[in-house]
Amino acid sequence: MKWKVGLLVFLLVSGFWRIKPVRAENDCLAYPKDWPPEKLERCSKELEHLYDLSRAATTPLESEIKNLGNRINALQTGISAAVAKQKRLGLEVADREEKVAEHYVLFGKKIRELYKSIRGSSLLVQILSRMGAGQINREIAYQGTASNVDKQLIVGLSDEILSLETDKKRLEEQKIKLALLQEILNKQADFYKGEVAKAKAYQSDLSGKISSLQASILAAKSGSFITSVGDSELADDYNASIKGFRESAPSGFFSVFSFGAYTHRKGMSQYGARGRAQNSQDYKVILKAYYGKEPVNKDTGGTINVAGMGNINFEDYYLMGIAEMPSNWHPEALKAQAVAARTYAYRYKIEGKQICTTETCQVFRKSKADNPPNEWKQAVIDTRGQVLEDVVTYYSSTVGAYLTTMGWDTTDGGGGGNFFDKSYEKLGGSPWGYKAWYRQGYAVSGKTCEKDNPWLNNEEFTDLVNAAIVLKNGNDDRVTPVSTSCWSGNPYSYAELRSKGGVSSVSSVVVAQGNGETNEVVINGSIHLTGREFKKGFNLRAPGYLRIPQGLRFGGSVDFEFFNIEKK
Repeated sequence: MKWKVGLLVFLLVSGFWRIKPVRAENDCLAYPKDWPPEKLERCSKELEHLYDLSRAATTPLESEIKNLGNRINALQTGISAAVAKQKRLGLEVADREEKVAEHYVLFGKKIRELYKSIRGSSLLVQILSRMGAGQINREIAYQGTASNVDKQLIVGLSDEILSLETDKKRLEEQKIKLALLQEILNKQADFYKGEVAKAKAYQSDLSGKISSLQASILAAKSGSFITSVGDSELADDYNASIKGFRESAPSGFFSVFSFGAYTHRKGMSQYGARGRAQNSQDYKVILKAYYGKEPVNKDTGGTINVAGMGNINFEDYYLMGIAEMPSNWHPEALKAQAVAARTYAYRYKIEGKQICTTETCQVFRKSKADNPPNEWKQAVIDTRGQVLEDVVTYYSSTVGAYLTTMGWDTTDGGGGGNFFDKSYEKLGGSPWGYKAWYRQGYAVSGKTCEKDNPWLNNEEFTDLVNAAIVLKNGNDDRVTPVSTSCWSGNPYSYAELRSKGGVSSVSSVVVAQGNGETNEVVINGSIHLTGREFKKGFNLRAPGYLRIPQGLRFGGSVDFEFFNIEKK
């Protein structure tokens, strides 16, 4: 055993498990991201080798920590037993001392009685008046025997007390020795734990560098990029925000964040328009950015046929009731919305078609038309008669900073790894720009189906990867949510789906983005899924109402995927 401890100490002192080649220290651990793929792959293998060496070297240390813990527990048990026995001996000593005191009192009483008897009359008078010689001898013998018994009893109790005190002293010495040994072992355990913590930190750093290398390799080969998102607390749901995930999710958990909400990704982003307005752009500049044209004046007088309402005044009633943008937003954003809504409805007006009052067309509310907010009323009045020619003015709340009609909706017009942080939707404060969806619908009060946050532990996330793999190999009607309280069906158990998908756990995940869509998801460095494959598995298998939205607006249906996966 001594030689094992000595070896461990040598490993700890030498830092063997952290040994890394000089080339890796000066090269791979500080790699430029523009290296060619072959060089990145070489570095990735080197770092993986260092990671394996470190893991192998820390295993015996962790075992030794466990053994020390067992020994410390045994010592603590021994100390507790010694303390209990000391307490018991103390009670016994107190009992014996009390008995000695009682016998001393009785003994003293007897002596006082004898003394009184002797002082009351002389011994000679007693002999002559009361007793014969034999009786006198018996009395003297009795008195002597009684005295000896009392003395022996007191001596015996005193010896017993001395023995008990000796045992107490010996136990105290034993307790001190055990406590000292425990202190030594605690220091050894703390030392080992500290060294293991350093090794784990080194391993974590290596793991992060390996994942970053793999991401760079993927990006270099595909022309895609890896995005990073800053702290952006969503306005409507803390748990669904990246800030909430980073602050409150347990370590090792995953969460899938979507760029944008349900959208066709055409025309104008309403939150983008708000961000542009707050960035000093007027409504004409905003419309030009999203639709490529500035408004022109048309004769928009007369009526429009509205479902459930019949023919109503177009400018002074119908447009006043459009409920597509909050009236407290920036005036220039409201003007852009007014022109977009007017243009969209103008086609129905001039063609004599009936327009619906829901999101399938654009939302109209009679209550708002009856009493329009001043800000919205002013935006309609200020843009009266203005429409965009030869364009269908699609719009939606949040598109994820990318539109099929214009490309990147960012301050510099470009994408790249930091596209979200420079998006106009983030400037506009969109609550759906980067969000993990886990409630039914949009509302923060929506049902959750017993899944009260969008965070996934390793088993849950691994299960979703297996679902994507199984579906990739063919359709399977048992790839449905495990949470059957809200969903019917006969879903696979985790174990069943694991046996079909083949992934036991997820140690790393890399997501490669393209122009407004997720190109690829790489699991554990070797499992490759397209963004569409992962989204399909996620949306069919995820617990509760977890989902990657996107699609459906103005009666259209768009199948695209633009999301990111975060790991804490």
